[in-house]
Amino acid sequence: MKKIILASGSPRRRELLKDAGFEFEIIKSNYREDMTLPMDPPELAKHLSRGKAQEVAQSVLEPALVIAADTFVVFKGKVIGKPVSKEDAKSTLSRLSGNRHSVITGFTILDTKTKEIYSEAVECTLFFKELSQKQIDEYVASGEPLDKAGSYAIQGGAKAFVDNIEGDTNSIIGLPMDALKKALKRFGV
Repeated sequence: MKKIILASGSPRRRELLKDAGFEFEIIKSNYREDMTLPMDPPELAKHLSRGKAQEVAQSVLEPALVIAADTFVVFKGKVIGKPVSKEDAKSTLSRLSGNRHSVITGFTILDTKTKEIYSEAVECTLFFKELSQKQIDEYVASGEPLDKAGSYAIQGGAKAFVDNIEGDTNSIIGLPMDALKKALKRFGV
């Protein structure tokens, strides 16, 4: 089996890959994300994941498949990444309250030996219930949303906020496993 490297420090991505039965190493990417690039959201997600994979691949000395991903929320055409403060998280959750939004995860697989690159973006739609200011304040006070795209963790306390999900819940968590497994077959895994 080919060596796999996960170019992410995300414990959620690590857990998804591990639960799927993959053995891998982790090399955290230091790629600087620019969420303001003039691209449509799926292209931006692929571009950012590709940048992370390429940055990590430069330090890999033996043949390996580097997997990188980037996840963000899209609401009314605007890309929403991780909050910069508690107030930013509260503002984001207030906007998402009672509304529908998308979560897009782009992932890239890069073969360091052949230099083959494959990128894909997976989009899911979520419908949030109406949230009270108390719910938002308590959730932000828990600290959970402060390092999450869109200011929430679907696998955590924000599970209670969701009215309906259309798409792959794993993609919302950070790695669309069904799409990733299909793509890895292209690389002989």
